[in-house]
Amino acid sequence: MISHRLQFSVPPGFSFWRTVYSHGWCALPPFSIQKESGTFSRILSLEDEVPAECIMRDAGNKIIVLARSQFPLTGDQKARIKHQLKACLRLDEEMSEFYAEAQRSPRFRWIPKAGAGRMLRAPTVFEDVVKMICTTNCSWSLTEVMVQNLTTQLGKGFEDGKYSFPTPDAIAGKSDAFLRKNIRSGYRSPYLLELAENVASGRLDLESWRSSPDATTDLFKTVKSVKGMGDYAAGNILKLLGRYDYLGLDSWVRSRFYHLHTNGRKVRDTTIEKHYAPLGKFRGLFFWLEMTRHWYQRKFPF
Repeated sequence: MISHRLQFSVPPGFSFWRTVYSHGWCALPPFSIQKESGTFSRILSLEDEVPAECIMRDAGNKIIVLARSQFPLTGDQKARIKHQLKACLRLDEEMSEFYAEAQRSPRFRWIPKAGAGRMLRAPTVFEDVVKMICTTNCSWSLTEVMVQNLTTQLGKGFEDGKYSFPTPDAIAGKSDAFLRKNIRSGYRSPYLLELAENVASGRLDLESWRSSPDATTDLFKTVKSVKGMGDYAAGNILKLLGRYDYLGLDSWVRSRFYHLHTNGRKVRDTTIEKHYAPLGKFRGLFFWLEMTRHWYQRKFPF
């Protein structure tokens, strides 16, 4: 393997580990955390699906990347690596308005101090949507199994049992029976196949969602039009697009809300929504950060 050392700067107040641990994506391949060395890595796909392992290390005002590949990387490939990693870490997202809102309330002033708020995402919207479908109506352990199976069976191999995330074509080329048996995706299998086929054929342009000029309510409807994407999944995909108007409720966050605000008593979803409504267009992000604040007490919360 050939190694290249890359680096890029980060905005003031950025926290590398708070971004990595912003939600569960960091635990799903092709992402991986190396607690012993204090690094975070990702297998990226470059041109012609050439895989490269990118090992990131926090260096204060910059991130150092050790990029490993089978062949020497071109200048364009190095630039693509930087672009993809910066997109994953949301480094180009402007957070000043959100932090100003957080400073207005003693309840949320911890957020800018912690450097929290940026939510880790995949290099592509396609990967984010596939993974989100794999979180629906199941335990987190089953989500891990499905994503692990997708990468190892349909991704490009790198070395040491590491794989890239599968392309839309790789998934579209399989059958419903294959996904049910080998990926263990159950009822989600036809949804994943239809999604992959539509993206591979060009009928569905998921990547345009990140720069969509549509109002958030309209974009929410667009996301929900994808089979397998209900209110929960669509609301959370919007967070990964930089839109925070929806809470994205599931059983885990409901339980956390009951614990934090109602002494364990169950309440309607509309009650939860009303609780955060005064926070306006950032309510979904404030909600998520409040539900996961206990994670921020440790460098490696899970």
